[in-house]
Amino acid sequence: MKYIKYFFQFILTITFFGLFKLLGPKLSSKFSGFIFEFIGPYFRSKKIIQKNIKKAIPDVSDNNLKKITEAMWNNYGRVFAEYIFIKEFRIGKLSNQIDVDGKDILDEIIKTNSQVVFISGHFGNFELMAMYLEKAGIKLSTIYRPLNNIFLNKIVENIREKYICKNQIKKGIGGLKKLMLLKKNNFSSALMIDQRVSEGIPSKLFNQVALTTTIPAQIVKKFNIPVVPVYIQRIQDINFKITIGNPINFSKDTSVKKITDELNIILEKMIMKKPEQWIWSHNRWK
Repeated sequence: MKYIKYFFQFILTITFFGLFKLLGPKLSSKFSGFIFEFIGPYFRSKKIIQKNIKKAIPDVSDNNLKKITEAMWNNYGRVFAEYIFIKEFRIGKLSNQIDVDGKDILDEIIKTNSQVVFISGHFGNFELMAMYLEKAGIKLSTIYRPLNNIFLNKIVENIREKYICKNQIKKGIGGLKKLMLLKKNNFSSALMIDQRVSEGIPSKLFNQVALTTTIPAQIVKKFNIPVVPVYIQRIQDINFKITIGNPINFSKDTSVKKITDELNIILEKMIMKKPEQWIWSHNRWK
């Protein structure tokens, strides 16, 4: 039964991708955003989304709660449509839709052949961050979690490896070992730190304890390299701004827990810049 559902999702996605190709990037982004904004409230994740927003913004009004939720679904829908145009964002006519603040920081990392740990979360069109970093000349590796849908996963993995980041490492113990091996070959890492992980440690996010990945902290301590925050914001339609933060250095005696706590504080600030552009549907405080 599960595979029948996955196959139906696959056919539906392929159909939409074909439609998006006909509509073009800007129109398909708008159309998909509208569809997701309409159907999103009917998903089972509605209660989780509302609960999460209230945890992060306790004094949020009902009106603002509705606005954040609707805008989140709209952005999510746009990301779905834009996936089929990732190639155009990297090497085609859409490459000029991405503005970058902090490019000098990237230039210095490349010039000095430095290793860093880039951290971020699921903001705006989050796939464009790793894509831009690699395109800019960063030797990059990323960790990803394969989709449950085995049919769609092949398409997504193909797009990611071709146009986002060649060194895609599957989440898990084996993936972590491969990541560490790439670090020894002077690769930087791009890691999403905003999702709940069962193997994480308790760390406060918006004053609520959440299981949080320690991978960035482990890499920082093992290789004595800085953390560089990266944030992406949808400015309008298919126009984006990526902000590269200043490198953050931790002393060797800083604990994994302390580093993880500090990174969650950075994540909080990123989320609050544009809360409607963060994906609130993750069961972050389960």
